[in-house]
Amino acid sequence: MHRQVGPLVLDEDGLAQRGLLIRHLVMPGGAEETRAILTWIANELGTDTYVNLMDQYHPAGKVTREQYPELDRPLTSAEFRQAVEMAADLGLRRLDVRRPLQARRRAEA
Repeated sequence: MHRQVGPLVLDEDGLAQRGLLIRHLVMPGGAEETRAILTWIANELGTDTYVNLMDQYHPAGKVTREQYPELDRPLTSAEFRQAVEMAADLGLRRLDVRRPLQARRRAEA
């Protein structure tokens, strides 16, 4: 996809016109997987790739303490901050700058 459309291009209002936007759902306990994914993006696609790190994971469906205990909890703020720091350390400079979902929920309460 990146070879076909290139990096994300936004108009003056911040609306996407063309290009690649990568969304990565940060998972609880998944720091090493996130590091591997972000490293691949930085090395293979370049540090100008637009990356949206998402903190919306919520256990549901077949995720239970009995079946998938490692996923039976929400993502912590510290885990999400670690993912953002990883991206920055790798030189990924086009990170989505919106506030994390948990921070928005606290602000709305």
